[in-house]
Amino acid sequence: MQYVESSVGNALRRQERRELVERVSNKIYINKLAYDFSPQELVGVLRPNAYISLESALVERGISTQSPSSLTCVTTGFPRKFRTPSVHLAYRNLGEYLYWGFQEKRTRHGSYMIAEPGKALLDWIYLQRQEGLPVVLDELNLKATDQK
Repeated sequence: MQYVESSVGNALRRQERRELVERVSNKIYINKLAYDFSPQELVGVLRPNAYISLESALVERGISTQSPSSLTCVTTGFPRKFRTPSVHLAYRNLGEYLYWGFQEKRTRHGSYMIAEPGKALLDWIYLQRQEGLPVVLDELNLKATDQK
């Protein structure tokens, strides 16, 4: 078994040098020849208990027009950033009691979870407050959220 894993690792490193795959994390690679690949498909792969939220979900749900430089996610696991030439993911930590309010979206190559509009806003406000940052709502379109 060790021999097979070593052979696969060597093959992936060769393909990486040829820029056919891109290493994202330990044993996780992107096939750069895959049609319609999106970074959203990595959200649950890199962190199993995670969903897209915060600025990224606010933009996708039409609440904000300010696009973040990274795909922003929340997780019950450890926070971390993953950066490659084509993928930028940022995971922030939320307690398990706050892990709710998301739905699954299907893609060509898999699926991912994304926060519902109101939950994305709540996650963003909560984490802004946790860091002692101001919560500025004047640039947000709150009509897309459930006002209750």
